[in-house]
Amino acid sequence: MAVITGSLSTAHAQDWGNLFFYAAKNDSLSSQEARVVFMGDSITQGWSQTMPEFFTSNPYLDRGISGQVTAQMLVRFRADVLNLDPEAVVILAGTNDIAENQGPIGLEDIAGNIQSMAELAHAHGIRVIICSVLPAAEYSWRPGLGPDYKIPALNSLLKSYAESAGFDYLDYFSAMTDGENGLIAEYTSDGVHVTLAGYDVMVTLVQDMLDTVLENE
Repeated sequence: MAVITGSLSTAHAQDWGNLFFYAAKNDSLSSQEARVVFMGDSITQGWSQTMPEFFTSNPYLDRGISGQVTAQMLVRFRADVLNLDPEAVVILAGTNDIAENQGPIGLEDIAGNIQSMAELAHAHGIRVIICSVLPAAEYSWRPGLGPDYKIPALNSLLKSYAESAGFDYLDYFSAMTDGENGLIAEYTSDGVHVTLAGYDVMVTLVQDMLDTVLENE
């Protein structure tokens, strides 16, 4: 692999929030009616890779980045959501925080980052859909962190906040849990990431909500 030198490589190396990741795609966008941005991590990024037609046949933009925690999403929220002037944003985030991808963080702080994204969107006239974190019994790359009980606790915080703030709350967890706070086997390849069957469930749920949200605009 060739080594790139100079300011550009330095900028990329310091781009903790991955602002460069979607910069070219964002710059190339033209006006679209009823645009919806999906903000998230690898579960969101994998969605458009596994089901590209869901995004290409709708004015939907996938702005997921694998491995990201909520603080990184908050850093790039202006570039990847606000500046795109969507009608709605679907926020699915938090599992990588619980996995401590960027170090330990409290559930209230995870929820606070998601709340900040929601409030920024609302201040810019963007409809907000806050999603529950998907079930996960364990993280294979970082075992012993208790996602089976931390995820339901975080989801409770997110649901309470959404209800008090008047935002829509989309409960993927209840539709995808195996009853023991893990993902149904058919819906996952590794206990965390989602298969085509899992995305089928998510499409049905989010499309029903978007139909209602955008109809009321």
